[in-house]
Parts: sequence; structure tokens; C-alpha cells
Amino acid sequence: MVSEQVNAYISSLIKARNPLLTEMEQYAREHEVPIMDIVSIEAMLQILSFAGTKKVLEVGTAIGYSAMRVAERLPHCKIVSIERDEDRYNKARDYIKRANLENRVTLIFGDALEVGSEIEQFGMFDCLFIDAAKGQYKRFFELYSPLVQPNGLVVSDNVLYKGIVAHEGKIAKGIRTMVTNLKSYNEMLMANEQFETTFYPIGDGMAISKKIGGVEL
Repeated sequence: MVSEQVNAYISSLIKARNPLLTEMEQYAREHEVPIMDIVSIEAMLQILSFAGTKKVLEVGTAIGYSAMRVAERLPHCKIVSIERDEDRYNKARDYIKRANLENRVTLIFGDALEVGSEIEQFGMFDCLFIDAAKGQYKRFFELYSPLVQPNGLVVSDNVLYKGIVAHEGKIAKGIRTMVTNLKSYNEMLMANEQFETTFYPIGDGMAISKKIGGVEL
């Protein structure tokens, strides 16, 4: 994992966001809302830009920060985002309205494990972004990866969980099941023959998985 000092240095080099996004970052700090760290999201946005991503499914809206960052960086991209916490969903809706992104960011209120049939109505996606309950990543993947286009991406954030998934010693009881599930998820990604996965030790750890498909000439 990258040290906090190095992460802070890289963060200092990244240009300032617009006032609304800066306000969201401040709100997240003050209210302990988990949003993607600045270094990780910049890396993800670069990858999505290289891939020409035009349609994203996000599992875990929080207050809408990641969805709005994607919409800002990729002007031709549309995002469908799922959030089960009503307060965060309402906050995200307000921010998205203030940013005039209602025509590009669609919010779905509900548990991601229960709204699959509703999400299917949107068709296929170029990218699935998983950033919700870490103990459920495998179930999110199983439910929504079939909706990823061939050659599309699955981006999984927080897969190293502060480096704890690499610990061989005793893990605190309160997070033991979650860490076990994350380890199982990471192993599943690497064993899945339908995807090519690379892990990046930035932020809390990020996995980029490319769906194998398409016709080679």
C-alpha cells in the first residue's frame, strides 16, 4: 500500500475541483461519508477515459460524488447509481440537481441485491463500479457483471481494506467476516476466466477487471 505521506503528496498535485465538488468533499469529511479518495478516483477516471466509457452502473452512490466526477470527466457518459441509505440518496439527489446532471445521472433507491430486475431495464453497461458493502462484493459481481459489455470493465474499490486482507495474523472479530469475504472476492476475480484482473495498491486498494470478449481479427 502507498504510504499516507506519498498519497498526500500525489493529492497535492491534483488540480482543485469545482466549488460544488469541493463542498461535497468537505461534507463527506464532516459527516464521515465514505467517498472514493482523490488519488483512486483520478486513476479510475483516467482508465474510464482511455476505455471510452459511455455507460456506467455504480453500486453504492453515497452522496453522488463518484457519479458526478465520472459525469464531469466523461461528458458523453451516463451513469445509473444504486443507493440503499435514504438520507444519502436524498443528499445525492440534491447535489445532482444542483449540478444540472439529472439527465445523465439516474439514481435508484434500494438495496442493490434487490433491484436487479429494475437495473436490467437499462440494458448493458460499459463499466460496473462496485463501491458499497464490502462483505457483499461477490454477490454484487454475480448479479451485475452479466450486464457488462464484452471488453467492458468492472472496477472494485476498497479491495485491500487498509492492507488488512494481506495480514496473516489474527483479525479483529468485528471485521473478520468482511475481510474473509473480501479475500474470497479477490481470489474469485483472479480465478474468473471471463475477466482479466489487475490490482492497484492505491487508496484502499482497487481492482480493474476487463471482460474478455469481442472478435479478434
